[in-house]
Amino acid sequence: MRIGSSRAAAAVAALAAASLVAGCGLPRSGPTKQEFLASAIDRRGGAHFVEVTDAVAAATALPSGLSFSREFLDAGVVASDTIYPGDVLSITIWENVDQGVLAVGGNNATQLPETQVDGQGFIFVPYAGRIRAAGNSPEALRQTITRLLENQTPDPQVVVARKAGDGATVSVIGNAGVQGVFPLERPNRTLTSMLAQAGGISVKPEVAKITVTRGRHRGTIWLSDLYADPANDIALRAGDKILVEEDDRAFIALGATGGQRRVPFERQELSAIDAIAEFGGLNPGTADPTGIFVLREEPAEIANRVLGRTDLRGPQRMAYVIDLTKPSGIFIARDFMIRDEDTIYVTEAPFLQWQKIIGAITGAAGSANNLANLADGNDS
Repeated sequence: MRIGSSRAAAAVAALAAASLVAGCGLPRSGPTKQEFLASAIDRRGGAHFVEVTDAVAAATALPSGLSFSREFLDAGVVASDTIYPGDVLSITIWENVDQGVLAVGGNNATQLPETQVDGQGFIFVPYAGRIRAAGNSPEALRQTITRLLENQTPDPQVVVARKAGDGATVSVIGNAGVQGVFPLERPNRTLTSMLAQAGGISVKPEVAKITVTRGRHRGTIWLSDLYADPANDIALRAGDKILVEEDDRAFIALGATGGQRRVPFERQELSAIDAIAEFGGLNPGTADPTGIFVLREEPAEIANRVLGRTDLRGPQRMAYVIDLTKPSGIFIARDFMIRDEDTIYVTEAPFLQWQKIIGAITGAAGSANNLANLADGNDS
């Protein structure tokens, strides 16, 4: 009787465990595919659910390329000897007389103190007066000074030399090899040559962006595109600011993935299949390859195009579903582009919850049997 009672107690314990498991939720990584689909807007949910096809991939594709505006592309290379406000000039004047207006003590040559071009672009030369220097070349300024001095001294000879770029400078900041202010001279009058002068970049070229700010204009380009197309190697201007930075785009990986985390972009364009590889792939023991969701807020223009509608206004919550088990699934995932701040959620396989329940029940039943065996031993 006692043995039978122990066995009955074990059975009761197993049934109790089964009831407990059935009544309580087991741990899981998130909603299943069917639960997701049940929350669609057409079922009074909060998002539009769309199965990704070739047409959907094409409709949602946005160009990731960056380019300079015409204000940058149409600017020609400036002459390396153009004088700017702030430049320092060396001016030497020879006079064809023993006692000239400038030369003294029998010395026909007069070396003026180094002259800085003021903020308005002017300099002052004795007996010639205030002269506009900015915007001129040293040769043009030499001719102007000579003409103005001819009424003061016979046949003056003038030499004007511009010191290295004190007024014409470009700032390079960010992830450059060397940050600083660099003079704009003949060897570095274009963007690539200035970057080379600054020691290149300190981030991976695949994710490097270059931004040039010129007054109110601002342009950004990928480093790879800068080197791929010579037209993007824009001419620089005095006062330009060059920022070198790493691409800060990222997406979120959640669910039955190889790792749940924020994943940075490793290239300009990132497809769904690339993104899956970036976060370590699907978890082979838990993932449902038919339920890979890409969640994002889509502009109304794209949402209308995808859904074949015209009435949507404002950002729309979209859930794009990719099924890798279909014959074309891999190709579609390769063509569907991931965007900044997308969330990729991989659902668990449908049988996984059953495995968890069965495991919990059998585990509880095994524990009950152990207790029964222990009780039988004590009774004997």
